[in-house]
Amino acid sequence: MERKFYIVDEQDAGTRLDVFLSKKTGKTRSAIGQLITRGNALVNGTPRKAGYRLKAGENVIIELPEEPRTDALIPEPIPLEVLYRDQDIIVLNKPAGLVMYPAAGHPVGTLMNGIAHLTDRLATVGGPLRPGVVHRLDKDTSGVVVVALSDRAYYPLVEQFKERTIEREYLVLVHGEMKEKSGNIAMAIGRARHDRKKMSTRTNRPREAVTHWEVIEGFGAATLLRAKLATGRTHQIRVHFSATGHPVLGDRTYGRKTALKLGSGTLRIPRQMLHAHILGIRHPVTNRELRFSVPMPDDMKRVVDALKRTIKGESR
Repeated sequence: MERKFYIVDEQDAGTRLDVFLSKKTGKTRSAIGQLITRGNALVNGTPRKAGYRLKAGENVIIELPEEPRTDALIPEPIPLEVLYRDQDIIVLNKPAGLVMYPAAGHPVGTLMNGIAHLTDRLATVGGPLRPGVVHRLDKDTSGVVVVALSDRAYYPLVEQFKERTIEREYLVLVHGEMKEKSGNIAMAIGRARHDRKKMSTRTNRPREAVTHWEVIEGFGAATLLRAKLATGRTHQIRVHFSATGHPVLGDRTYGRKTALKLGSGTLRIPRQMLHAHILGIRHPVTNRELRFSVPMPDDMKRVVDALKRTIKGESR
């Protein structure tokens, strides 16, 4: 068994035990519920039911069964939208809900499993389960991602990300109304002090992080922004906007509830409203400039359309 330990912070106070542990471990609520029923989860040393509402400061321990380990990337016929492909790189439009590569809790069904099905030509560097991966998008973030298919492409791509010569632009919906039309967020980011799976501006090991943003359209309760990364820290956009009081809509880790109050009703947000809209790179072998752009996905469009309808209704 693998034992995990968590401290409930103010943001998670009031959350059901099964929901909290599902979010922390990446396992389904059903799987967590079974573990809770077996007595594998304790709150302050006491077994609790799945529906128990947690309080800030409580200690939560869960024992997880060890998952079978594999060092082989299993090809799977996962539908993928390929934007560009040659013998050295592949560029895709990753859908929300798809994990980048196998890891604990996600041994299969990932982007890399799908790429392995498309081609048996994969880089030998980066690790057996993530060959050629030079950057990543979170599971619930959609948009453009590039993967190296050859070793000769891998290292130059890594260097471009390191030297910050990559163009990365995101579309993001955040809570509330921005006071300015554009701005910069310069807040160092590192691992959160009490939860190693989260990033925070309050950290013992801060690393420089800068995000440029500009308003595309405001809706009162929310704002559609264009965000550009000057650095590429883990969860950077999500942490930065959360720290400024405008968390990404639908962000269960750094944000608020997944329903937005609009007038007399509520709008359900299906996932974090963050989309990697543009990726510009220099081809690692030919040195040719490449720029890929993918439009806002349908689930995000529906939220924007609902916000627009609300604004029109209020202006009548």
